[in-house]
Amino acid sequence: METVNITIDSRKIQVPKEYTVLEAARAANIDIPTLCFLKEINEIGACRMCLVEVQGARSLQAACVYPVSEGLVISTQTPAVREARKVTLELILSNHDRKCLTCVRSSNCELQKLSEDLNIRDLRFDGDSPKMPLDELSPSIVRDPNKCVLCRRCVSMCKNVQGVAVIDTNERGFKTIVSSAFNKSLNDVPCAMCGQCINVCPVGALREKDATDKVWEALANKDLHVVVQTAPAVRVAIGEEFGMPIGSRATSNMIAALRRLGFAKVFDTDTAADLTIMEEGTELINRIKNGGKLPLITSCSPGWIKFCEHNFPEFLDNLSSCKSPHEMFGAVLKSYYAEKMGIDPSKIFVVSIMPCTAKKYEAQRPELSSNGYPDVDVVLTTRELAKMIKEAAIDFKELPERQFDDPMGEASGAAVIFGATGGVMEAALRTVTEILNGKPSDEIEYNVVRGIDGVKEAVVEAGGMKIKAAVAHGLGNARKLLEKVKNGEEYHFIEIMACPGGCVNGGGQPIQPSKVRSWVDLRAERAKAIYDEDKEMPIRKSHENPRIKMLYDEYFKEPGSHKAHELLHTHYVKRENYPEE
Repeated sequence: METVNITIDSRKIQVPKEYTVLEAARAANIDIPTLCFLKEINEIGACRMCLVEVQGARSLQAACVYPVSEGLVISTQTPAVREARKVTLELILSNHDRKCLTCVRSSNCELQKLSEDLNIRDLRFDGDSPKMPLDELSPSIVRDPNKCVLCRRCVSMCKNVQGVAVIDTNERGFKTIVSSAFNKSLNDVPCAMCGQCINVCPVGALREKDATDKVWEALANKDLHVVVQTAPAVRVAIGEEFGMPIGSRATSNMIAALRRLGFAKVFDTDTAADLTIMEEGTELINRIKNGGKLPLITSCSPGWIKFCEHNFPEFLDNLSSCKSPHEMFGAVLKSYYAEKMGIDPSKIFVVSIMPCTAKKYEAQRPELSSNGYPDVDVVLTTRELAKMIKEAAIDFKELPERQFDDPMGEASGAAVIFGATGGVMEAALRTVTEILNGKPSDEIEYNVVRGIDGVKEAVVEAGGMKIKAAVAHGLGNARKLLEKVKNGEEYHFIEIMACPGGCVNGGGQPIQPSKVRSWVDLRAERAKAIYDEDKEMPIRKSHENPRIKMLYDEYFKEPGSHKAHELLHTHYVKRENYPEE
């Protein structure tokens, strides 16, 4: 790697010539404040918080976009630099809604942290603070323009990474605002509800639609049997909300906390992930053998489903008819479980703890209800669960060992890896290859579909045929893959996850500031914990899960049966991008 010699704060260092001043400073363990910067997502030098002095330059320069060069001399803490940063920050604060104590991002706000670091105690400027209405119509996301600092991170994520582009800067000058076209609600544009905009927002301008009050109310209702299920990605992230290292597995702590909150039963959504593999794997085999529509595309990610309904309706017949695992579980809880426990289904209240904001939207879809009841009553994100635990004054890190409840508390390692991109594909291949080959397979880990490459492809031999598979994560990559299919590329099976990295990086996961997110790959750290858990599981294939075998023996009879289709399958619809009012 070609390098250059530079001097930064009187320290002579050698760095790659492709580095910016910000990257060089980090390599030298020198901190430069940032606000709009997010590595590989938003590198535009808009906020001017990262200004530095460059010897020979006529003015201060933005470190996040200024390239290093041989002999460059940089100063990061001169009086002019400190004053410029303070003035910039005070101007931003002058028209910011500074109700910090009641803000969802209080104590985890990058603007708040900058104010503390730069010792801002008084504001020299009186800004105009127009009171703009909140956008609260979306079932998943709330947009508060009064807290927006115009960093444009959400715009870059939505447009450049996800390829959805439903928000952008509108107006000019002091009137500039980040909003949807014609300032429409996110509910009235082709928003995928993925929540990636929330994860990159440095302040409280974007947040999930809070449903904790509904859950507290249900828990207090003695007439309801309130049960909870948790997705695999939640257990490897929730610990971050309580000071645990990124990628810590906190399964037992989480289960114990949910018991303390008062849930009647604590179930593992992984059980339903195994059920999903049985139904989806059968669907794939039937399509391959009987000339059905190929490629079969997974339907576990509601953000991807909504994106497809808006942008690629020609692929709706390719989507698996399977509900997502938590919706399947909801249907099972209000049918099989209700019968087995002798509980009126109308009295069962199902709460899903998900890493995903789009699941909130999914749960209220009319297509996802069984026996006249919604499969899932309320969806909480990982962040919302953490809020409830803190509100209940539970010491999360000191809780005793606990296990998921039966009769639906056992899962395979295949189900656990649903939380990482490629996990659904790998889980399906573990089962489908054995069914097609008619014998157990020694192939357990399909490393070719793992990792964070945007689009991954694999060819797997089974039953005398070659199954061509592809995996995409992030909607921008999904678009690229679907364009390849439209242009004639043939696949049998495709997995698509709306969020970059899959569910471990879902829109409802703990928010890490740019100083962490820019330099630590959250996706890889959390995914490692997922795969480690898979390796430790006694059962690693969905079709070997005894609880799933019991469920088919006692209730569904076989995968793809009439009853299975009634409860576990659904359909999707074409949606207008900008419907007329």
